[in-house]
Amino acid sequence: MNPGLDRQRIDKWLWHARVVRTRSDAAALVEAGHARINGNRVRAPGHALRIGDVVTVALDRSVRVIEVAGFAERRGDAAAARVLYRNPDVK
Repeated sequence: MNPGLDRQRIDKWLWHARVVRTRSDAAALVEAGHARINGNRVRAPGHALRIGDVVTVALDRSVRVIEVAGFAERRGDAAAARVLYRNPDVK
């Protein structure tokens, strides 16, 4: 997690958080309208996320709702990805 970053592109964040396998998959997901930030649909892969934003993503057979908890400059392993988000329903 990088405390120096205060925002990040949604496609890059989805890839770093390991929600999708590739960054191009993340961009395609957003462009297709399958992503929402704080309840508002976004279609621009370059849309900026901030800490505390709630991202809703419709994947193949599920919908994930996750809160942005941090950003990274590089994609890490699964443990590193887990610190980038939290489930907003679990306190």
